[in-house]
Amino acid sequence: MTEQVAKKVQYITVTEDQDGQRLDNFLKSRLKGVPKSMLYRIIRKGEVRVNKKRAKPDTRIQADDIVRIPPVRMSEKSDAEPLVGSRVQHLLSERILFEDEGLIVLNKPSGIAVHGGSGLSFGVIEALRQMRPESTFLELVHRLDRETSGCLMIAKKRAVLKRLHEYLREGGMDKTYHALVVGRWKGKQHRIDAPLQKFHLASGERVVKVSRDGKDSLTKFRLLEHLDGATFVEAKPVTGRTHQIRVHTQFAGHPIAGDEKYTTREQNQLFKAAGLKRLFLHAVKIEIPDADGKKNLIIEAPLDEDLKKVLARLRNAR
Repeated sequence: MTEQVAKKVQYITVTEDQDGQRLDNFLKSRLKGVPKSMLYRIIRKGEVRVNKKRAKPDTRIQADDIVRIPPVRMSEKSDAEPLVGSRVQHLLSERILFEDEGLIVLNKPSGIAVHGGSGLSFGVIEALRQMRPESTFLELVHRLDRETSGCLMIAKKRAVLKRLHEYLREGGMDKTYHALVVGRWKGKQHRIDAPLQKFHLASGERVVKVSRDGKDSLTKFRLLEHLDGATFVEAKPVTGRTHQIRVHTQFAGHPIAGDEKYTTREQNQLFKAAGLKRLFLHAVKIEIPDADGKKNLIIEAPLDEDLKKVLARLRNAR
């Protein structure tokens, strides 16, 4: 492992794309290879200044702020030992569905988290930042569960992130999922309006349950096809709660196939025999108003091949 020392104090002017970013995240993007502990230490000691004043890690910097960065010893370990392997980088680059000057829409693979943490060394956002070191701004617009595949939005500009968050809050964006649920779900249309609340088990595991004390949560479902012991459905979450579709289907008595958290082992036996090795939940489409709000941008993510094969086997079993 080699090291280099930034010998001079740097004075960096915050750009518009960096406006509103946390100071610690700003430093991480500028000082790649510097341990997080060192970043927080130089902030705490007052060696990092914003407009000549001390600041905290969660300080939100603004456009045209001047950030003072002291000399630091930077490891080049990330160059010799890539955080994200070339196979994962290639996989993600191959699954970009849409990109313009302000937005990337990725067909996220199942099994890759959207961000690192909780024992994970990296997620989609860390991988993209490593793949594009020249990008000054890359932020998740929303999240998908680790085992969920499909449309994931990453903003390349602060203004785009703010606009899309506004659409998410006000219902201006449509997200459509496809799911395979346990059993024969009768009726063509279903509306699950049940409040959801997060809980933590003694093991530390997080679960979500329907609860009177929870937050209002609404999902609309449409039947697509009845299969052998299962139903293929379309789900449109009106609200955006954690595990919302997964818990609402469980609440309806038809949990999602392959869901190890909300489906019993016995319920999943049929689907394992059909070759299912993951959660059958896929974000198939997003519909977003353009910047002028007049025309919708529609982006679709084709269903992964492994899920198509499961559907084919269940059709043949009927």
